Amino acid sequence: MEEEEAELRNPFPSPPSHYKNYTTHNLQLLSLLRERAGDGDLSSFNQYEALSDQTDVPDWPLIQLEKPRVDWIVEDDSYNVFGDTWYVKETIPSLAELGGTQLYSSDPNVDRRPALLAVLRSLLITFSRLLNALLAPPPTALNPEPPDWERHVEWINVLAQNVMAAANDLRPVQARGNLEIMMRRQLELRREETKKIHEKCDALEGMLEDMRKSTQQMGSDEPPGGDTDKLTEVKNALSFALKAEGISDLSQRSNGETKPITDDDVFRWAEEIG
Repeated sequence: MEEEEAELRNPFPSPPSHYKNYTTHNLQLLSLLRERAGDGDLSSFNQYEALSDQTDVPDWPLIQLEKPRVDWIVEDDSYNVFGDTWYVKETIPSLAELGGTQLYSSDPNVDRRPALLAVLRSLLITFSRLLNALLAPPPTALNPEPPDWERHVEWINVLAQNVMAAANDLRPVQARGNLEIMMRRQLELRREETKKIHEKCDALEGMLEDMRKSTQQMGSDEPPGGDTDKLTEVKNALSFALKAEGISDLSQRSNGETKPITDDDVFRWAEEIG
């Protein structure tokens, strides 16, 4: 039995040993027993008398092969799996439910700050008294009473348990606060990235507009030296925009062609935008 309990508490436990009882023959015996028992309670029914005409009737109750009763689980609000108790509704048990001495109210609507401040003050005072007790002379053999420092250590333990339990009750609030901060930060980062993209698009549109005006005024195929820098800047901006769309080369086209982009293409796009 002790080996079974130790196995159940392993990080990766083996299946319980009674899984071998779920054979086809035993399940047929259980079905026959349920049929012969009718509406009666199987736990109070003698399976050996009811199945006297059958062979290989096990010496353990066949009722163990019954499926778990969901209504019992809901009624008990808990169930056991691999030696651990799991609750149907996940709740944080209070210190009183765990068997400790709770010094603050369990009602979540009650402000716990005054009680926790009192616990903190009591912790400091008890610690000071503990130091005084440690400096006192040891008790004599004629004095059967335990030393004062044991009482102070026990009370400090109770106070520390209350502080830790109150802090654990605030874990859901802390988790919601951290999630809110993380979502706000993600939203700010996306807004900053969107703002940078809009600024780059506005700068690109402005350079294309300048190129369009230059082509309309000059009416020439060859750009002058002063506009060459602008043309190069436009190509660089186009390259940045294409990379943002997942295109690493300016020569890539939507129809699959690999013809490089020329200066005439840039002028034509500037005229189309205008």
